[in-house]
Amino acid sequence: MEGIVKLITFILFGVLIVCCRCQDIDNDNNNNTDAAVYMITLKQPPSAAFNNYTPNKKKTTTNVTHPFALTTGGANTFENPSFGNLTKKGHHRFGSGHHRFGSRIARVHDSLLRRVLKGEKYLKLYSYHYLINGFAVLVTPEQAQKLSGRKEVANVVPDFSVRTATTHTPQFLGLPQGAWAQEGGYETAGEGVVIGFVDTGIDPTHVSFADGLSENSYPVPERFTGVCEVTRDFPSGSCNRKLVGARHFAASAITRGIFNASQDYASPFDGDGHGTHTASIAAGNHGIPVVVAGHYFGNASGMAPRAHIAVYKALYKSFGGFAADVVAAIDQAAQDGVDVISLSITPNRRPPGIATFFNPIDMALFSAFKSGIFVVQAAGNTGPSPKSVSSFSPWIFTVGAAAHDRKYSNSILLGSNITITGVGLAPGTNDSYSLVSANDALNDSETPNDEYVNECQDSSSLNQTVVEGNLLICSYSIKFVLGQSTISNAIETARNLSAAGIVFTMDPFIIGFQLNPVPMSLPGIIIPSSNDSKILPDYYNSSLTRDPVSKKMIKSEACACIAGGVEANFSNSAPKIMYYSARGPDPEDNSFQDAEILKPNLVAPGNSIWGAWSSGGTESLEFLGESFAMMSGTSMAAPHIAGLAALIKQKFPYFTPSAIGSALSTTASQHDKDGGPIMAQRAYANPDLNQSPATPFDMGSGFVNATAALDPGLILDLGYEDYMSFLCGINGSEPVVLNYTGTNCGPAKVNGADLNLPSITIANLNRTRTIQRTVTNIGANESYSVGWSAPYGVSMKVSPTHFFIANGQKQVLNVLLNSTLNSSVASFGRIELFGDKSHAVNIHLSVIVKIA
Repeated sequence: MEGIVKLITFILFGVLIVCCRCQDIDNDNNNNTDAAVYMITLKQPPSAAFNNYTPNKKKTTTNVTHPFALTTGGANTFENPSFGNLTKKGHHRFGSGHHRFGSRIARVHDSLLRRVLKGEKYLKLYSYHYLINGFAVLVTPEQAQKLSGRKEVANVVPDFSVRTATTHTPQFLGLPQGAWAQEGGYETAGEGVVIGFVDTGIDPTHVSFADGLSENSYPVPERFTGVCEVTRDFPSGSCNRKLVGARHFAASAITRGIFNASQDYASPFDGDGHGTHTASIAAGNHGIPVVVAGHYFGNASGMAPRAHIAVYKALYKSFGGFAADVVAAIDQAAQDGVDVISLSITPNRRPPGIATFFNPIDMALFSAFKSGIFVVQAAGNTGPSPKSVSSFSPWIFTVGAAAHDRKYSNSILLGSNITITGVGLAPGTNDSYSLVSANDALNDSETPNDEYVNECQDSSSLNQTVVEGNLLICSYSIKFVLGQSTISNAIETARNLSAAGIVFTMDPFIIGFQLNPVPMSLPGIIIPSSNDSKILPDYYNSSLTRDPVSKKMIKSEACACIAGGVEANFSNSAPKIMYYSARGPDPEDNSFQDAEILKPNLVAPGNSIWGAWSSGGTESLEFLGESFAMMSGTSMAAPHIAGLAALIKQKFPYFTPSAIGSALSTTASQHDKDGGPIMAQRAYANPDLNQSPATPFDMGSGFVNATAALDPGLILDLGYEDYMSFLCGINGSEPVVLNYTGTNCGPAKVNGADLNLPSITIANLNRTRTIQRTVTNIGANESYSVGWSAPYGVSMKVSPTHFFIANGQKQVLNVLLNSTLNSSVASFGRIELFGDKSHAVNIHLSVIVKIA
């Protein structure tokens, strides 16, 4: 296969074995054009299942040849930076024995491939050994079939693609006076917790990730054993006490011939911007000035500004990513010893098979859950349709996106006394100026109504005498959405022609596109509404005098004044669920059967979020060269929760992942700042005119309440064995569970509704059903009263209605549900527990099909 090195044997720093065996491949005689990447899992348990190793590994500086050195033309190394004499507490989660065991597992993988595919061509990309025992390999479908027939092979799954799905949000979430204050202030918030990011990498030079901004000691947790990959664009010293580990994973992409080392960077460096942005939201340093296009927008901070960051780059600007690389990144993060994994990525398609939960990424995260790692994933940006959520499993905490209360908007006041609102991080004009359309300012050599000319991308096409001192009107077409035309080019055109400012009208063919505020260095505005965009040209044309023959403009009396958009406006109608945020109910399989699992779990700020931007970031051309960018999406919401989870882990280091999820869920807010219901946008077009009160399938348990989550009173906990019983309860799942976990199903089998989750979801209520929930008191002794509101079409009773619970004790709640009518329309209710020490615990109830 073209471009594959004949023999590659590299062993990484005792952790993940990458590209370690390649059967001889003759480029001239290779006809395996149908070869593809497959992920193979074996029945033997992974190394994480064995706990008989001594944690004696010390941090050292280690240089190892990087697996892609021959592919990218430069030798990469790994380093464990020496952090000096630090006061370290805790213990290593992993020992050198795990690394020896991992190497042995890799040799087993190599031996199996040699025996099964003797004399045939193949390329092993990864050996997974910590969370799962398996490997990724480039083979033909026939070879994959051979491997699947071996008794030691549990599963053979084709690789699949994945995609990527703040100055004010700390204040909006109440962190300075709430959660941070409980942790001793921002200078210690999140300290000792490591967040692992599986994303597009990071820019290590950004001040948001510096480690010398505080005089306080900043020890790296001793249990963390990750290393820092060293390359030409990620040089030695890039890691520090803040950024404690960084690697990249691209073997699957490289085998497909789509990896561009100069654009995608064969290193942890972020050539996209997305990963730098998400890392700063969760754990960026506190008090970093945000200056964009010369305008100051306040100071930025991550949710847990003293948490440590570990980066596992598996997504790339030019093609997204592939599951084989993502699983390798997750496996590495778990072995390194991260406490939280943040995934702002989703699969490009719903996983096939008997249930959506059985896919390599979710099952790797299941093993991460078993290791005590809290996993956060973006819900996806495929809303507002029902069942559009792209994060499926109950052990994954799925986050949707909501608008917060800060908005940047400006307006243009026409000479006809009509005001049109728009967007643009731009200054205003001090006075009214004449308007001139790009189409009326053409040089004689240009063609009128030329789309490119109307987009103002080239100043040489326009007559400076006509434009100078006036407001230039340009068209915002689909080319801007596709990145073929840019706002920055248009601004440069306006500047070169000495325009007083610039006005963009939206092309009527662009429907349902949300435009983030764009930085502009001169007065400007973008009118995002196609309807409003008709008002301005109607006024402009009515104020023109044209030559009756040539149709050229003779005189224009149209004028306007632009109000500035640099100052933020604040609204009480927040939070609000954004139209793009993916919705439940959670689809259990490809036939759209409903899983009895609430998705999303929660919503967090995700719209118009300021975050650090990579110096090489190209995802948003309008922020090219800037150190901060404003982005929107569930990708921005997920790291908010990752950072807040770090605060909870810092306060309650003994909390399981389920306990952290419970604390976030049961304390979530149900109301906006005005005290009204949280609203959800229901349409792409005119979303604010198409909204209604949000349901749990829009917002999960509600909008995150950071302060309350640090003092939840009661938690609902469950563990790995509970989820095993759930998976085994899926019809026909026993062989699949065995294949993925290496464990046979036992007699205990439960439905999703019977898991001790902080919510209750019932896909089909046939007459009557009793559900139990067990709460555990992690606070002081307290008395609780129980109230509830029943879903429409359901009668319910919860017992007991009052109880006293001491610290550490448990209380079982019995929930009796009766269907009172036949309906297939989902309805919603809630159980509320009120403590006499001011704790309030909410458990949301969703019933879809009701049979009386």
